[in-house]
Amino acid sequence: MRKVLVAFGTVIGIVVASLLGSSLLYAYVFPSQEPRQPIAFNHKLHAGDNGIPCLFCHVYATKSRVAGVPSVQKCVECHSSIKRDSPEVQKILSYMDSGKPIPWVKVYNAADYIYFPHNRHLKGGVACEECHGNVKSMTRIVRYATPGMGWCLICHQKRNGPTDCWACHI
Repeated sequence: MRKVLVAFGTVIGIVVASLLGSSLLYAYVFPSQEPRQPIAFNHKLHAGDNGIPCLFCHVYATKSRVAGVPSVQKCVECHSSIKRDSPEVQKILSYMDSGKPIPWVKVYNAADYIYFPHNRHLKGGVACEECHGNVKSMTRIVRYATPGMGWCLICHQKRNGPTDCWACHI
C-alpha cells in the first residue's frame, strides 16, 4: 500500500510540476493582456490628443526586429520642461537621476523560434494599428491581438506576403 501511495504522490507531483511549468511558459509567451507598467503612460494623451507618432518613442521599429521601448532619456526630452510636477513624470525623473532604465513590462512577446521583424512589416506598409489596435484611444495599453501562426498566415495571404515556413521561423 505504501508503494502505491508513493507512486501516486510522484504522479501527482509530476502533474503539478507540468501544470506549473506550462503556466509559467504561457505567462512568458503571452504576458498579461493589460500589464501594469512602472509609469502610467497614457497613449491616448500622447499619441491621440498630442499626435505624437508611434516611431517617436518606438525608435527601433524601422531599423530592427524590435520596436523598442522608450528610454528614460527619450521621455526626459519632453518632460524636462513639461508637467514636471506630475507624479508620473517625477517617477521618470527619478529613473533619470538613478541612471537606471524604466523597467517597462512587455505586452507582446513572440516565442524565440519566431522571427517577427518590425522594420520589414513597416516597410511592407503594415500600419502599427493593424497589430496593436487603436493605441491612440488607449489610456492604458492593452494587447490588441495574440498573434499566432493562423493570425499571421491570414494577414500574409491578404497582403500576398511570404507563407513559407522559413519566412517566420528561424
